[in-house]
Amino acid sequence: MSAQRYGCRMFDPHNDLHRVGSLDELRTHYRHPHAGTRGKERPALDAASATVAERCRFATIGTFDVLGNADVSPRGGPSGFIRVLDPTHLAMADLGGNNRLDTLENIVATGRVALLLITPGKSETVRVNGAAFVSTDPELLHGFQLPKPPKSAIVIRVETTYMHCAKAFMRSGMWDQTVWAELADVPDGAAVLSCQGVVDVDAETTRKWLDDDYAEALAVEAQTT
Repeated sequence: MSAQRYGCRMFDPHNDLHRVGSLDELRTHYRHPHAGTRGKERPALDAASATVAERCRFATIGTFDVLGNADVSPRGGPSGFIRVLDPTHLAMADLGGNNRLDTLENIVATGRVALLLITPGKSETVRVNGAAFVSTDPELLHGFQLPKPPKSAIVIRVETTYMHCAKAFMRSGMWDQTVWAELADVPDGAAVLSCQGVVDVDAETTRKWLDDDYAEALAVEAQTT
């Protein structure tokens, strides 16, 4: 299917004669960043960045395993699912997911994370890189202002943090509802699962199953007991 869609032959990355082979060669294709960009990393959260973290409702978290296989996972919740413990430490509640535990396993194995904190409607983001571990400390977990404590939390020691510019969000029209309408016919998760053969029913049936599963899981999560 891919070969038919993209041409008569599959792309072979090993035959790319223009593969960049060194950092020096890479830099020749780009201008040097200006001083403000080079110097914007900070070793701890300032008051504004801490507020972004405390009110964050969506983030992506990047991790990798001992073989270097990378993973990026979306994380979301009500404001407060990320706590600022002090200027150099964050705690992120691990709310219900698919139980593959890719992110948590990677953190246990390598102890490194990269966060992108996203505020709906705003196009600048805050990046946080650092060391991390998974904690089941009852006192820590009960400190989250959530209907019930999470099973675990990711504790991050901030090593670098900085504001990331808005150009990617502006180019993509991320918050532009006109763009949303233009992309309404893009396959959803149910269509992808059906196309991949992961499920043996049609996309419409899969869509209903997913919606019911999401609703049930979130309802259980919202229960206080």
